[in-house]
Amino acid sequence: MTDTIEDRCEAKGLRMTDQRRVIAQVLESSADHPDVEELYARASGRDPRISIATVYRTVKLFEESGIIERLEFGDGRARYEDAERDHHDHLIDMNSGEVIEFVDPEIEALQEKIAEKLGYRLKGHKLELYGVPIRKR
Repeated sequence: MTDTIEDRCEAKGLRMTDQRRVIAQVLESSADHPDVEELYARASGRDPRISIATVYRTVKLFEESGIIERLEFGDGRARYEDAERDHHDHLIDMNSGEVIEFVDPEIEALQEKIAEKLGYRLKGHKLELYGVPIRKR
């Protein structure tokens, strides 16, 4: 993935206002999985004219256009990430809500093997693991 969220929006013919550009840049620079409230806080820090309604509308537009992906980790908050990020899975800490991204070649191979055993060629998947920290004594 070499192009930015802004580039992909423009390639899809989306009208890019200054406020949409700020929101795209905030999403692009996010290392976490922000929800709309977090996006609003970050975007309005860069441009105080941005309203929460603008963030909601922009997120919906970007999601419907396949630019960003909506994630739900069971905490009642929709979170977002770039739809074209490299493949990864998620481990969600049920105590803190922290989302840890990981890639494990053994899991990837096992999923391919299971699909093949069942007569399928795997075209994609999402894996979310939910856990609590192991307490060390």
